[in-house]
Amino acid sequence: MKMNGNTMLITGGGSGIGRELARRFHDLGNTVIVAGRRRAQLEETIAERAHMHALTLDISTPQTVEAFAARLLTAFPQLNVLVNNASIMHLEDLSTRYADTDTQAMVVTNLLGPIRLTNALVDHLQTQVDAAIVNVSSGLAFVPLPAAPTYSATKAAVHAYTVALRERLKGKVEVVEVIPPAVQTELTPGQSTREGYMPLDEYIDETMAGFQQRPTPAEILVQRVKPLRFAERQNRHGEMLEMLSGRAPSGPTLARAPAS
Repeated sequence: MKMNGNTMLITGGGSGIGRELARRFHDLGNTVIVAGRRRAQLEETIAERAHMHALTLDISTPQTVEAFAARLLTAFPQLNVLVNNASIMHLEDLSTRYADTDTQAMVVTNLLGPIRLTNALVDHLQTQVDAAIVNVSSGLAFVPLPAAPTYSATKAAVHAYTVALRERLKGKVEVVEVIPPAVQTELTPGQSTREGYMPLDEYIDETMAGFQQRPTPAEILVQRVKPLRFAERQNRHGEMLEMLSGRAPSGPTLARAPAS
């Protein structure tokens, strides 16, 4: 993947990994458009940076995504890189019945969002030089966090989707998967200072170094995520799952469904 001279769209660019990736790629000489739900956060990301732009994005329906794509390509016809980064995470207790409002939101944001946006832009990207699609999954795609089963499942699906997409677009669009470990962001309340999670700056430094490898790896892996990514291969899946079972972060759980 080319490191400068791109026109890039990064979703979830209002905070965390998306914000820092957007700023790093901008500083390398790329035009970067950040997209997300909250305009104020996007404006903070692009503040005082030339060649950075903010667009609000509603991924709730195929129609809203298609409308966004049309608006995006009218304003930025040279778009050649899509980074599907936006995610939300809620904790769930599968041992008891719960309302599934947040479950649905995770599936829409984490899985349908990237699928819909890729679908809306894939024809255009195939006409561009040095085109790339970057999907951000998670180490939890490979060993699930029992306290966050739907989040883990959406990331496992993103991984499978990315593998299939890479095969179908071979020779036309480069497809890269970024696989983070637990990083100090506000993905869940208090996570940005949670002990044992990887500091955000360190994560971004190592991830950008991964992007700069030639050729660009199909998977961008920092050292901390490798025990999860290769747990199955190393016959350590059960060990990793047991570790995660005792490491449930504090945060919001889904409301229980009312008794019928």
